[in-house]
Amino acid sequence: MLGSLIPSRGDVFGGISAGIVALPLCLAFGSLSGLGPEAGLYGAIAAGILAAIFGGSSVLVTGPTNPMTLVAAAVVAANILPTGEANISVVVTAFLLAGALQVLLGVLRLGGFIRYVPYPVISGFMSGIGVIIIIQQLYPIVGAAAPSSDAVKILRSLPMLPGAIVWPVALLGVATFAIIQILPRLTRKIPASLVALIVVTACTVALDINAPRIEAIPAGLPALVIPKLTFDQGAMIVTAAVELAVLGAIDTLLSALLADSLTKSHHDSNRELIGQGIGNIGAALVGGLPGAGANIRTIVNIEAGGKTRLSGVVHGLFLLAVLLGLSKLVQYIPNAVLAGILVGAGLGCIDFRGLAHLGKVPRSDAAVLLIVLGLTVFSGLIVAVAVGLIIASFIFMKKVADISEHQTAISLLADEPWADEIDIPAEYRDRLLVKHVEGPLFFGFARGFLNIAARAAGGRLLILRMERVSLMDQSGAYALQDALVDLKSSGMRTVLVGLPVAQRDILEAIHVIPDLVSTKDLFANFAELKAALPKMLAEIGATKQGLGLQNEAVAT
Repeated sequence: MLGSLIPSRGDVFGGISAGIVALPLCLAFGSLSGLGPEAGLYGAIAAGILAAIFGGSSVLVTGPTNPMTLVAAAVVAANILPTGEANISVVVTAFLLAGALQVLLGVLRLGGFIRYVPYPVISGFMSGIGVIIIIQQLYPIVGAAAPSSDAVKILRSLPMLPGAIVWPVALLGVATFAIIQILPRLTRKIPASLVALIVVTACTVALDINAPRIEAIPAGLPALVIPKLTFDQGAMIVTAAVELAVLGAIDTLLSALLADSLTKSHHDSNRELIGQGIGNIGAALVGGLPGAGANIRTIVNIEAGGKTRLSGVVHGLFLLAVLLGLSKLVQYIPNAVLAGILVGAGLGCIDFRGLAHLGKVPRSDAAVLLIVLGLTVFSGLIVAVAVGLIIASFIFMKKVADISEHQTAISLLADEPWADEIDIPAEYRDRLLVKHVEGPLFFGFARGFLNIAARAAGGRLLILRMERVSLMDQSGAYALQDALVDLKSSGMRTVLVGLPVAQRDILEAIHVIPDLVSTKDLFANFAELKAALPKMLAEIGATKQGLGLQNEAVAT
């Protein structure tokens, strides 16, 4: 599975570089989650190594990310014991189930559906996550205790923030954030967040600045955590697991697409979900945070020479070495420094390009982006994504229906050169109408089809060529049924040509066949119709009224 077990020089440099970038973020995410900074490292080590081995992308680096940490923090906050500590067994159960659900998503081959998530939904969702993280760090970055982890409650308490500022600590947070923003403009050879972490922490120790610091993380390997499922908390655990699984899948597969664009390769989305699920199961069993494919760490890995999945393994092993060798030094890191790192990470989540183009893109896309952003901050991540997908779907269907009706109107007015397809004597051409129905016949086009069918009335024989109908749903079948009822009442006989078997089953189920269209008026292809057409026209008694053969196209 790993090919050669000896990593190349590029994989070693890529993995170590990704690990260096991941270190401060893992500590920050672990602290934010409420499980402690070590949980971030445990998750990055276990998920990073296992997802690299079993995943479907050769260069994707896995670890705790913004969306996953926010949900994990909510799970921890909902399971605090009277002692003030988290009920780790229940929390781990939610994380474990999330990993299992991701494996199930991959087994069911649902990974390809990520391509159907519209850009405004993703943009609003990621920007909302960035806003939440920044709001949550407004108090810690100035040395104050946050009144809540809920973004809405924090916003309501902002009038109290100025009085809670501890200026020496606030300077540490501001200095950290400033280094993260300024250093990349000078050089990108070293990770700005790591430089900020080391430099500012060293200054606080050298100058003996009294600032709240993170606790020392346990030395050595993490202990195995046994999950515990309690029925009274089952609904919460399942809800959190579904949220983590879905968000992790979206986050990972978007990162995998980014990696593909940089390496000119193609990942296996379903295998990647299975690998991520296995990684998150492993992370849960050692008390680590669940993770997902991480954009920045993956980019650093690629730019440093990482080419195979061994680079992701090296990334995890590097963090393991840090855990075993430098765990005692972590206790000197001020909370304000981690807050500054998280604010920088939050800003990195915000899609400033998408927000800057709000006035230039279609208003419907801009509305979806803003609605998803607002719901992410004020209502929750899953609600935001679900509502955004529903609204975007309705907008898409309306656009498709409008385009179909517009194309149909053009086709009805056009003089199509298809009359020669039917080589029949002129005396039979006075009461015949041929229509080509093209594209999907679905509920978004039901009204348009009824209007078109109404214009077809007036002849004696209507031939509907259905070979080019790519889709027919229930509403489309009902629209066809209503149109045929009107046509039959006006004395028109309808013939269907080239109707696919699946669509014929639908029409038979709702009794369009044989109530409105006789089985003898169904033809597999146009050649069969041409052979039977003279007899059919003779049966209805063709009359010479100079109407001529009309042959029109209907593009649905």
